[in-house]
Amino acid sequence: MTLPIIVATLTTLLVLGVGGWMTTVGSWYENLKKPWWNPPNWIFGPAWTVILGLAAWSGVLAWTQASSSSGQLLILILFGINIVLHMLWSPLFFNLKRPDWALIEVPFLWLSIVALMFGVAQFSTLASWLLLPYLLWVTFAAFLNLTIVRMNRPFGKADRSKI
Repeated sequence: MTLPIIVATLTTLLVLGVGGWMTTVGSWYENLKKPWWNPPNWIFGPAWTVILGLAAWSGVLAWTQASSSSGQLLILILFGINIVLHMLWSPLFFNLKRPDWALIEVPFLWLSIVALMFGVAQFSTLASWLLLPYLLWVTFAAFLNLTIVRMNRPFGKADRSKI
């Protein structure tokens, strides 16, 4: 069980590190109109740390309960797809400054979490429940993303005054 814990921990730290690096909260973001219920910036780091820690625990539980290599492969594929989709959101929103594109990506991320929950449930019920905070946070983030898009659109139009 030591190797799955090490792999899950390192993967989680990598995802958190790259996610933090790809999330540039600068003047562009600060100047966006946001709803009154937008959490303070400082809450996102701790929230993602807890959520991804629970996801890592979920992965370890499912992996150790899988009785076959095909079950373990399924777990790897589901987590791999989820990590890719998870890692796409921040660059779309913050680096490309396209909350509208990030909003298009969110349903795919959300569905990957649902697929993870169903996929790991066959190996461990607890593993599935450990992913619920992730699903709830992404659902909340999707509504926040939608609200920011509605309050600030359009995005991506060239600044005609500089032409």
